[in-house]
Amino acid sequence: MALALSSACPPPPLRSSRRGGFRTSCSIFANPAQRAKRKLLELISEEDRGVRTQKDATKRDAIVDAIESMAVIGRSSITTGESLSSTWRLLWTTEKEQLFIIEKAGLFGTTAGDVLQVIDVNKRILNNVITFPPDGVFFVRSDIEIASPQRVNFSAVLRAKNWEIPLPPFGKGWFENVYMDAEIRVAKDIRGDYLIVDRAPYNWTE
Repeated sequence: MALALSSACPPPPLRSSRRGGFRTSCSIFANPAQRAKRKLLELISEEDRGVRTQKDATKRDAIVDAIESMAVIGRSSITTGESLSSTWRLLWTTEKEQLFIIEKAGLFGTTAGDVLQVIDVNKRILNNVITFPPDGVFFVRSDIEIASPQRVNFSAVLRAKNWEIPLPPFGKGWFENVYMDAEIRVAKDIRGDYLIVDRAPYNWTE
């Protein structure tokens, strides 16, 4: 999945230095959050949403360290407000269930498309969605409750017409949005898994 990084550091105006010439380096103008985000996105850019990271402990540790840096930057922010409502698209994760489906979709004669989290804070709903182009879809419905400025509790159920299965861990859990801005969200959950998503350029609906 291609990552658009341009908005993380917009082109600054040219400014003449006292010694002559112009200073145009992005790092000069980027604030700490922009620099940390750019580093994180660079680290995950070739990781196939986390599939490759499973076999590279060193790379995983580097990504987790970058995530923890983002958490420090976002520690005093509110990440469970109305701006959490969005269609979020997976960039990288350590969640084995999602990575298994992404990696093994070919065994079922298909390929995994976008992997989404569709959140509606007002309706207290979260849908975890895996798309299989052109029109296949697998999704898990969760009821959510805002527990703190960064924590969301959820109760997840895989639903069909006449049955439902509570999903692990035992159908209930929580995740914390440790960093969120207009472009990306970084979360970690009750099982110690990590998630990095961006705001999809479309809204997914059932």
